[in-house]
Amino acid sequence: MSKLNGLLNRIYDVSLPEPEDLERVLALDRQEELNELFSFADTVRKKFCGNGIVLRGIIEFSNFCLRECFYCGLNKNNRKLERYRIDKDELLKAVEYLASRKIMTVVLQSGEDEGLDVLWLRDIILKIKSSFDIAVTLSVGERSGDDYRIWREAGADRYLLKIETTDGALYSSMHPQMDFKQRLDCLQVLRRLGYQVGSGNIIGLPGQTLKTISHDIIFFKRNDFDMIGIGPFIPHQDTQFAGQQKGNVELSLKTIALTRIVTKNAHIPATTALGSLDRDYRMDGLKCGANVLMPNFTPQPFRKLYEIYPQKRCIDEPQGACNFCMDEMAKGLGRFIDYSKADSLKQGRINSNV
Repeated sequence: MSKLNGLLNRIYDVSLPEPEDLERVLALDRQEELNELFSFADTVRKKFCGNGIVLRGIIEFSNFCLRECFYCGLNKNNRKLERYRIDKDELLKAVEYLASRKIMTVVLQSGEDEGLDVLWLRDIILKIKSSFDIAVTLSVGERSGDDYRIWREAGADRYLLKIETTDGALYSSMHPQMDFKQRLDCLQVLRRLGYQVGSGNIIGLPGQTLKTISHDIIFFKRNDFDMIGIGPFIPHQDTQFAGQQKGNVELSLKTIALTRIVTKNAHIPATTALGSLDRDYRMDGLKCGANVLMPNFTPQPFRKLYEIYPQKRCIDEPQGACNFCMDEMAKGLGRFIDYSKADSLKQGRINSNV
């Protein structure tokens, strides 16, 4: 057994790894060591998640946002961005099309839109759940506990609220007028209400360190999240972080691998951001622990306007074009597309309507 294999087994075996051990792995740079890490993570993925690649279909229904996050092109200070909200009929039509393509989870995503009416979204959820046998994931940011409860009672199954970084000072430095503790409180409220809860981070944020990332991974483990999204930082030209260096792909892949080893059975996507760099790295993500892909079902012409970062992948293709691409990815890996709802793999977390 190599020294690295021994270290990876120690990280795998303990209930909560030491941050120093995670930092040592995140600092690896020799190709043979990276190959060993990614192979180890892929074995863990196969053991706990199987060979299926889960699909979650995204519909980005509004790009209005009240936040000023320094890394995000949707931030309210970006006056160059054309704003949109998809109306109810068009949104439901997109969900119908998604369901017709055998996608069993819809992710309804938006900026933190202060114009988003809680009852409007409740009615959307009710209509989806009464019309289609699919899971509903929401990703609309920080809202009140009452809003979360109303949506949960309407049938929403899951909620994605990324922490981006667990370094409180770093979080505050790039999120004006936001409260790190409020973010944490929202995640706890979502769990108490019975959502399957997802979080995640961005790799390569200015000021981030390997120590920061190691604590992110420990945070994921402590909270036993059902879903964890990890992607590289891609600077946007109309944000405070314009001109900053892109996140390192290799470090993003190492973080995915370590998160798989530590969390065992969380659903982890090979994110769109991984596919939006100098080449498509989603295959690499799937080889080192990821088990989810997220095809985009946002109707045209809105898709190109949901510009969290530039050169986003799959913004010009027609709806549904991603399915063939993802089938080919799965075949290339000797795996298969999982067309189930793919609920949480955490014991006792499969939701029923409240």
